[in-house]
Amino acid sequence: MTHRYEEHIAGRTYFIEVQPISQSRWRAQIARLPGMPTSMMPFYGSTPEQAAQELSRWLTMVYNGTTKQ
Repeated sequence: MTHRYEEHIAGRTYFIEVQPISQSRWRAQIARLPGMPTSMMPFYGSTPEQAAQELSRWLTMVYNGTTKQ
């Protein structure tokens, strides 16, 4: 079961896909578009929402120039 989210960060639209990797662990990554490779690392959470939020938070930090957690 894949969950899909649409996030708007810094004027850009990101499509995030979250898939289960175990019963209590989910992996989020930017959705692959046809013909467009992605090399971004995945983000993990205990729920689909948490995994997507972690990826969104990271994208926001990168845009703001802040990558320290």
